[in-house]
Amino acid sequence: MIRNALGRELPESIPGYGVVKPFLGHDKRVPEGNRDGGRIKATFGTCTDKVLPDIKAAIAASGLKSGMTVSFHHHLRNGDYVVNMVIDACAEMGIRDLTLFPTALFGVHKKLIPHIKSGVIRRIMGSVNGPIGQLVSEGGMEEPVVLRSHGGRPRAVTCGDVHIDVAFLAAPRADRYGNLSGVGSNSACGSLGYAFTDAMYADCVVAVTDCLQPYPIGNVSIPQVYVDFVVAVESIGDPAGIVSGTTQITRDPLRLLISRYAAQLIEASPYFKNGISFQTGAGGIPLAVTAFMKEAMKRREVKGSFGLGGITGYFVDLLKEGYVERLLDVQSFDLEAVRSIASNPDHVEISADWYANPWNKGCAVNMLDVVILGATELDKDFNANVNTEADGALLHGIGGHQDTAAGAKLTIISQPLLRGRIPCVVDSVYSVTTPGEVVDAVVTEYGVTINPRRQDLIDAAKEAGNFPLLSMEELLAKAKQLVGPMEPVQTEERIVGVIEWRDGTVIDVVRQLKAKA
Repeated sequence: MIRNALGRELPESIPGYGVVKPFLGHDKRVPEGNRDGGRIKATFGTCTDKVLPDIKAAIAASGLKSGMTVSFHHHLRNGDYVVNMVIDACAEMGIRDLTLFPTALFGVHKKLIPHIKSGVIRRIMGSVNGPIGQLVSEGGMEEPVVLRSHGGRPRAVTCGDVHIDVAFLAAPRADRYGNLSGVGSNSACGSLGYAFTDAMYADCVVAVTDCLQPYPIGNVSIPQVYVDFVVAVESIGDPAGIVSGTTQITRDPLRLLISRYAAQLIEASPYFKNGISFQTGAGGIPLAVTAFMKEAMKRREVKGSFGLGGITGYFVDLLKEGYVERLLDVQSFDLEAVRSIASNPDHVEISADWYANPWNKGCAVNMLDVVILGATELDKDFNANVNTEADGALLHGIGGHQDTAAGAKLTIISQPLLRGRIPCVVDSVYSVTTPGEVVDAVVTEYGVTINPRRQDLIDAAKEAGNFPLLSMEELLAKAKQLVGPMEPVQTEERIVGVIEWRDGTVIDVVRQLKAKA
């Protein structure tokens, strides 16, 4: 066994994963070598139409065989139909032992469970939200799921850690020669940011669309030079599934109080000035922070430079009203953002590589001043867990959590101290997703707790004096006073999930839950 920089005990090698490179520190691993690449191809004048009659024809033409790796992106989120459609076809064609490499799987993908049990899917490398995560936690997959951040995923592809044999791209609009767009159709999802790396690095790229138009379309996101085949289907998904309850501003008084404290901390920080950049993402509390920041920007006549990440209608309003100059959008989180990216040149589509890959020549998160994040748990060392619930179930992906925390000058985690009877602040998190060295503050309904590493921020908050400051020890004591000791998670030794830091080192593992008696 070995210990990583956080003291987490890890095996030297994990069956189904391989040799473990232990986490060294958030910026300690330096890349070596050259970028990887997909297969070189040419069509000359012999191919002027890439449309095939159906999914099975595209699978056959792609050369997809048992044991290969297939990728997907999740811009349609819980409204996606493409992953299920493709894997159903693979199963009917007798293809097995696939490695699934999605950016994320949602509840809508629970139809994959029979394919996992039958051996069509052998391995998953990607976020597993909901029912598939529960299946994995209970030991339902033979090989561990590998979890990577939005930046860690393109890093793994571009450096050759993961090779994509066939990428299936859900394209809301396409032409017959493979130009793809995320806007201008009934299934529009806006940005196609997660699909860019797959298109550029996969050996074969299949576009699946429900809006096939004459060549050439406008508003091209992914050009024809990366696409091998195009398939038209009745529907690639339901855009209503993009929007969930997490993209609505909270109306809960307690959560609004937390949001106000977080906004006040930002205003007290040295970063609240003209040119401020920020990412607040979706979720009731972050959206409320956005609204409070807008009030403060208006009151103090501060204009921001850009908003980043998953973009919502609240960010679109900031752009329209001149509170930020640009939006850099890797994922459009609601339909207002979808409409905006189609029409406003200052609403810019970016790839996940551009957004957050730590191993390129400068990703966007490096330019962030402030990010607001959530967590299921935070511990006395400010380590954050976003992957597992209090019962140890692996139900959530990493998203851009690691990337933005590492890149931003001020990283705030805002959350209630309790969820029901479950404390969000504990002695030691069950699994580490993001190390405490890149978390600057946690904001709860009891006030603001700042990482002792950030004495400058503590001084600024004291000078502002408009919210309660409390230490991590005080916050932890408050949680223990309210709920008492918690029962530890009961697990087997078997590892069912590997959590990579964005540089490919292992920051933690997740073990199989013990069956309940």
